[in-house]
Amino acid sequence: MSQDHGTTQLPTDATEPHSDTPLRSVDSPDEHAAADARHEDVEHPATEEDHENPLVTEGDIAADYLEDLLDIADLDGDIDTYVENGRAHVSIVTDNQTLVGDEGKVLEALQELSRLAVMTETGHRSRLMLDVAGFRENRRKELAILATEAVQSVKESGEPVSLAPMNPFERKIVHDAVADAGLFSESDGVEPRRHVVISLRSSS
Repeated sequence: MSQDHGTTQLPTDATEPHSDTPLRSVDSPDEHAAADARHEDVEHPATEEDHENPLVTEGDIAADYLEDLLDIADLDGDIDTYVENGRAHVSIVTDNQTLVGDEGKVLEALQELSRLAVMTETGHRSRLMLDVAGFRENRRKELAILATEAVQSVKESGEPVSLAPMNPFERKIVHDAVADAGLFSESDGVEPRRHVVISLRSSS
């Protein structure tokens, strides 16, 4: 199994700014002696490398976690990480569908475990997105087609159209596609039956 830790940062995800704090000036001989004695304890100004984008760190932590998991499960796959739209993304490039599961259920569980691994390391909740074997990318294309067909049906009939239950990732794709078409959509129901309803006008 090989791991690709090449990380791509889009321009919209800037690294955190750093501040250069100057060392305190020393004027008197006594202060010079004291400064020499404390020389090893002086904290030097941080460099840009010390202020790495936290999203990059999230991706690296998740990649390490997933690499160990692949080793334990004796599965092959290359791991790629990148930052896009304010989120860390990790992709396992493989032809094996084991970590995808039926309708992506194993993938969803694995994504939550990866987010937990990141939170354990950083102390912060993560919105990291995980893809395996291109499942999410393929699903994105399918949902775009589904949304287009539903939008056309609503325009022709004037009646709202309810889609099948979807997870939050899938519902967002549909909401975005409907908004681009100039129609309205909202999520209805409770998990795991929560679904998208598309209509000509907002119900509110």
